Amino acid sequence: MTSCEVTKLSSSEQVKDKSPRQILIAEDDVMFRRILQSWLESWGYQVTVVEDGAKAWSVLQQEHPPELLILDRLMPEVDGTELCRRIRARQNAPYQYILLITAKDQKQDVVSGLDAGADDYLIKPFDKDELRAHLRVGMRILSLQQDLITTREELRFQAMHDVLTGLWNRRAVLNLLGGELERGTRAQTSTGILILDLDYFKKINDTHGHLAGDVVLREVANRLTQSVRPYDHVGRYGGEEFLIVLPDCQ
Repeated sequence: MTSCEVTKLSSSEQVKDKSPRQILIAEDDVMFRRILQSWLESWGYQVTVVEDGAKAWSVLQQEHPPELLILDRLMPEVDGTELCRRIRARQNAPYQYILLITAKDQKQDVVSGLDAGADDYLIKPFDKDELRAHLRVGMRILSLQQDLITTREELRFQAMHDVLTGLWNRRAVLNLLGGELERGTRAQTSTGILILDLDYFKKINDTHGHLAGDVVLREVANRLTQSVRPYDHVGRYGGEEFLIVLPDCQ
């Protein structure tokens, strides 16, 4: 993106346009493919270009496939509509935003593309600004999705971890213990269990205050996690009690 172009955008639009996002172009027309690639790269996108739906499907099998997809409706091997169906059938997370492009402006062609799973469509010929506006819509949706994923993971962490120490909470560590005992039974291996209690912890709270007690608990939690193996589980069982689960412990 050039400095001249940045000045034309509002501050919120600048945030959305800043990334480089990965984008896939699947288009069988060589000239149009090159034009799209040139536009997108000038806007800072990381672009992957293929000439048919089969190659696009192959790209989408990668571990980190593009998030934004520009698919021509009519292509050899696998057309854009069929590709949309395949992508949506997988119900992948994170979500991939699909912009379907077509030379046909008949209502049925547009409806079939949207029914197959496309999020938006453009009818050829379209200009640079029109494409960019549609991509900004896609970027906003993907950004909202990322916010939702982040919030979900934070809530999941909070539901399973002790707020003060960051260790597994009582319910989570007991569930882990149950799972390790079942696994140990199947594999005929031993599972070690340690229950630790801090002596005279009440005296620390009474003498120095609860904030000092919190510091002690956090330090104990830190030392415990540093003292066990990466696959052991350390949890806060109660106020000053800790439970450690040791799989495959001989």
